[in-house]
Amino acid sequence: MPDSPAPASAPVSNSTKFFYGIGSVAFGVKDNGFSFFLLFYYNQVLGLPHSWVGAGIMVTLLLDAISDPLVGYLSDNWHSRWGRRHPFMYFSAVPVGIGFWFLFSPPPGLTPGWLFAWFLGFAVLVRTLITFYEIPSSSLVAELTDDYDQRTSMMSFRYFFGWIGGLSMSVMAYSFFFQPTAQYPNGQLNPAGYQLYAMACGAVITLAILVSAIGTHRHIPTLKAPPPKQAFDRRRVLGEFKETLGNHSFLMLFFAGIFAATAAGLSAALNIYFNTYFWELTASQISALMLSVFVAAFVGLLGTPVLAARLGKKRAALLTAGSAVFFAPMAVVGRLLGWMPENGSDALVPALMVFGIIDVSLIIMAGILVSSMVADIVEESEMRTGRRSEGTFFAARSFAQKAVSGIGVWVSTGILAFVAFPEDAVPGQVPEAVLRDLALTYLPIVAILYLIFLGFLASYRISRESHGENLRTLSDSKVA
Repeated sequence: MPDSPAPASAPVSNSTKFFYGIGSVAFGVKDNGFSFFLLFYYNQVLGLPHSWVGAGIMVTLLLDAISDPLVGYLSDNWHSRWGRRHPFMYFSAVPVGIGFWFLFSPPPGLTPGWLFAWFLGFAVLVRTLITFYEIPSSSLVAELTDDYDQRTSMMSFRYFFGWIGGLSMSVMAYSFFFQPTAQYPNGQLNPAGYQLYAMACGAVITLAILVSAIGTHRHIPTLKAPPPKQAFDRRRVLGEFKETLGNHSFLMLFFAGIFAATAAGLSAALNIYFNTYFWELTASQISALMLSVFVAAFVGLLGTPVLAARLGKKRAALLTAGSAVFFAPMAVVGRLLGWMPENGSDALVPALMVFGIIDVSLIIMAGILVSSMVADIVEESEMRTGRRSEGTFFAARSFAQKAVSGIGVWVSTGILAFVAFPEDAVPGQVPEAVLRDLALTYLPIVAILYLIFLGFLASYRISRESHGENLRTLSDSKVA
């Protein structure tokens, strides 16, 4: 009956949310390393030209355009006694941790060409292996519940652990691994610390994947079954891709995600440049600054489900993302206008903490909401195509997120080249004009990217009411 109530979903237990969420520690640690440290390490520490690093990361992104949808499609159609998703999750756990350590541990004495080859090879390997985990794992949200609000709650757990994982390793890097020495008074320029950092990150990545896979293993019997096996037909597969990814709301979120992730990636890649040279912070001050962002992770975990329940996901996402566009540049704008405390003053770090908590809280909340909106597309697509395509949709979402350390980093290298930022720069000795040009070039680019993101986000069509209608239609068709 068209007016029958939407079928009720069983509540998702907190333990399920925990095990689903904690797996994102792996993606958070990997993405934090790629976004914050990879460019800086190979450019300022090892001396590889930033244009080379940017080009290499763009190559990895192009390869992701192949591997991400392939893994998504495979995990949608995989047949095994461990279901569609878990075989991929178990497969990736150990290799990705080892690959991350190798990425930050090139042999000494490599020529620039061989150093670039090492960087490119292991960057591709790590990103591909994390794809084999992240896409099947994140796709589970649409299988574990079809409830509009429960999905937001589950994504809140996932984003919380992702941010906590990445931030924790960054804090450890600045507090323990990037130790200053007589030769390297600025600890983040000390190459020895990066191998220890990468070893710890690799271990955490592997452990997080295994804990999540084992913790959600018990749900395999109740997860959605794959479609019947069919002989491979290239035209059929491409037709299914086209039909699935042609969903209007999905396309709007995909393009929105590309622009938002590019802006976030640009900000992340230049963050260490701003902290080290623009604000002239020490490693311990940066560590303290990052500790404050833990508050933002808790705000996202607790506040996002409440906001989504009151406003709906789309309106809540527009509100939080629009507010982030306003708050994100405020600290840098304040410095250009002479409103921020001077470098080296006791008031600078607390002021930056306040801006950071507000900005990152809004970014986390917007990210949670958009990911939950992706999950709601699954039923609309199933209703129109007859197929559940969680893996394919989250593969596209994963690709958009990877633009954080792809397009964003590439754009950041272009900005560094445009402002003639010096190689082997020394904090306190970078010309004031270069730092001003860096800020004035960075700010409008980020603002434009976020405004385009908001435009696409506003065109998303699925609401609480239409999602409920989709569930009713699917339920009625199965009864019939």
